[in-house]
Formats: sequence, C-alpha cells, structure tokens
Amino acid sequence: MGACLGVCSLLSCVSCLCGSAPCLLCGCCPSTKNSTITRLSFTFFLFLGTLVSIIMIIPGVEAELYKIPGFCDEGNTVLGVHGKVACKSFLGHKSVYRMCFATAAFFFLFALIMICVRSSKDPRASIQNGFWFFKFLILIGITVGAFYIPDGPFTSVWFYFGVVGSFLFILIQLILLIDFAHSWSQIWLHNADNGNSKCWYAALFIFTFLFYAVSIAAVVLLYVYYTKADGCTENKALISLNLIFCVIVSVVSILPKVQDAQPHSGLLQASIITLYTMFITWSALANVPNKYCNPTLLIRMEGNGTSTLPAGGQQTQWWDAPSIVGLVIFILCTFFISIRSSDHVEVNRMMLTEESPAMMEGGNAGFEGEARRAYDNEEDGVTYNYTFFHICLFLASLYIMMTLTNWYRPEANNQVLTSPWTAVWVKISSSWAGLLLYVWTLVAPIVLPDRDFS
Repeated sequence: MGACLGVCSLLSCVSCLCGSAPCLLCGCCPSTKNSTITRLSFTFFLFLGTLVSIIMIIPGVEAELYKIPGFCDEGNTVLGVHGKVACKSFLGHKSVYRMCFATAAFFFLFALIMICVRSSKDPRASIQNGFWFFKFLILIGITVGAFYIPDGPFTSVWFYFGVVGSFLFILIQLILLIDFAHSWSQIWLHNADNGNSKCWYAALFIFTFLFYAVSIAAVVLLYVYYTKADGCTENKALISLNLIFCVIVSVVSILPKVQDAQPHSGLLQASIITLYTMFITWSALANVPNKYCNPTLLIRMEGNGTSTLPAGGQQTQWWDAPSIVGLVIFILCTFFISIRSSDHVEVNRMMLTEESPAMMEGGNAGFEGEARRAYDNEEDGVTYNYTFFHICLFLASLYIMMTLTNWYRPEANNQVLTSPWTAVWVKISSSWAGLLLYVWTLVAPIVLPDRDFS
C-alpha cells in the first residue's frame, strides 16, 4: 500500500510539473495570481543558470571541467589554440559564455513563441503557464548543445551580443530604480501627511544624508585608487563628469518649478540615483585596461599595454567587488520584474506590465474557495506582456554573462583576454542615459503641461 501511495504521489508531482503554474504553488503558500507564479518560475530558471555559471568559475570546479573532452586539447591549451593561453585560465570564461548562451537562447525562444498572446485562452498561454518539466528538459538540452559549440569566432561574436544586451538591461535597471525611488518618496511623504510627520521627515533626511555621504566617500575613493597625479586623465575626466552631472541632477530635483509640478520629488530620489551612478562609475573604472590607473585589474599587463592572462597558466580569479555588487543588484531587479507592477501608469506602459481590466475587477477571485490557492487572473487579458518579459530575462542572461566574466574579451586569435575600453564606455554611457532619464521624469510635467503625469 505504501508503495502504491508513493507511486501515486510521484505521478501527481509529475502531472503538476506538466500542468499549469497554479499547481506549482504549495498548499502552505498564500493565495496568489497565476501570472506571478509563472514569472517567478521562469526567474527561477534564470537564477538556476546563474548559479551553475557561478559554480563553473569556482577554481575547484574549473579543474574538473578541464577533464571534459573537447574543452582542452591534450590538457595544455584551449581546443584549437596553441601558444600563449593556458586552458585552465580560459575555462571559466568559456563555461560562463556557453551557460549564459543557453539561458539566453531559452528565453529568446519563448519570446518568439509568445508574440501577440492576449489572454490565457490563447493556446500558447498554456505553454507559458505550464509544462515546466518539459521546459526544464529544453533548457538542459540547449545547455548541453551549447558546450559543443566550436570555439572559432563564437566567443568574440557573443561578447558583442553581451555588450549590447547588458547596456539595455542596465537601462531597465535604471528605470526600475527611478520608479522605486519615486514610490519610496511618495509613500513616506504620504505617511508624513497622515501621521507623525516629524518621524517620517527625519527618516527621509537620514536616508538622504546616508546616500549622499556614501556617494561622496565613493568619489573620494575613486580619485584615490583610480587616478594618479601624473596621469590617468581619462579616469579623472569620467569621475569629474559624473560628479558634476549628479550635482546638477540634485539641484534640478529641488528647483521651485519642479517642486510645483511634482511635489513628491526631492533629494531622496536624487541621492539614490547619485549613489547608483557612482557604482556604475566604479564598475566602469574597474575595466580600464591600464594597470597603472586600475589597481583592481584582474589580469596583469604586458609591457606593451595589453592585459593578458597570468604567466604559467594559473587559474584566473574572476570575482571582484563591482561584480559582486552588480550580481546583487541583478538579483533584486530581476525579482522586481517578476513580482511587482509599478505604482506609476507611465512606468507600467514603458515596461509593458500595465494591469488588465480582468485583474483590476477580479483581483479577489482567488479567495472564493479556501482550497483554491492560485487563480487565473488573465482570462480576459494578460497582466503583462509575455514577449517583453522573456526579452527582459534574455537581456538579464547577457548582463550576468558579462558581469561574471568582468566584461573581459578574447582577442581575435583567442590567445589573450583583454579588458576593453568598450566595456568602460558602455557602462559610462548607460550612467549618462540614466541621469538623462531621471531628469526627464522631473521636467516632463513642465515641458508637457497638457499631459497627465500623476
């Protein structure tokens, strides 16, 4: 009897994995929406691929990958490459690129499949919200195939895909951060109007002061560690420009006209954007391919100014502080995309996550029965754009690939890894784009007075 019950339990689990998203929600979890469970499930796939990528660059695991046929030729060099590169130093880079290629291809495939899905009644919606076991098998199959891609130009070409995708994902991060900053300020100012105003205003002041204090400390440290009195002109210019831009943004946020148009705008939002800009600046300077101006460069420099792998082929340490902070921000932003819609209609329209009438009118449908823990809230219209959601995860896969490899690029002959200026300018330009976007959120009601920005 016990064996029969065990088989029945296994069959029910398998049927759940092959069924819809609500079935994945355990009985102890609170009632929630079908769309939220689906997004969290796909996000779990992304995090799973990220975890595997992280494991693959751990030195002990790299040593085991070294034994895989095809990765190394006679245990000395990268397959098809002879001479300067030691295979052990290159393995982590190759593994991360292939693992992230698999997750990116997986989400891009679903982005194509889900084009123009309007409601859960569309047959393709059942693919989006169910068949998780088969999706997992598809991801495994793509991953296995990715590790058999010949070296050739793959890594160099995929690097440029990663650069473009990472730039776009950084912009998405900035949109989410700006939305978060505005929502935070609005909530606390609303609480100050309806409660103990002194406490709420004190909290706003403390956090604003803290963010600006950390930002100023970051600027000082950047000047100390990434500039020299007799050189490093580019680093000095980049730090100074972003510092000036952040000061301008902070001043604009408290201008009388801006305050009249947006009473909730203030220095809290500007301090958050300033702190993030300083992080992006730090991350960019960590990729400057000049050991004299970049003490955190992970790969040593040759006399001709080219950064190359360490002599002797010892394993390269891929982690540095900007990568760890970037990984944490990546996780938070991806969760944000998965579980939350914005409080601002304009952001929902931009991110294609505006709530449907079905959700607004039938939001309590899941509480009609106690046994029903999850419910379909998309019968009359999807609550988020399926294709755009998968594109976000596709871009997130490219961003995490670049983060875990510190944006290092193999040269055309695959014999050296370099930290290119491309990475520096992509990050710096993304910080400038974010500052411009934030300024636009401040001045838009003034420039377009006939449009509702409430």
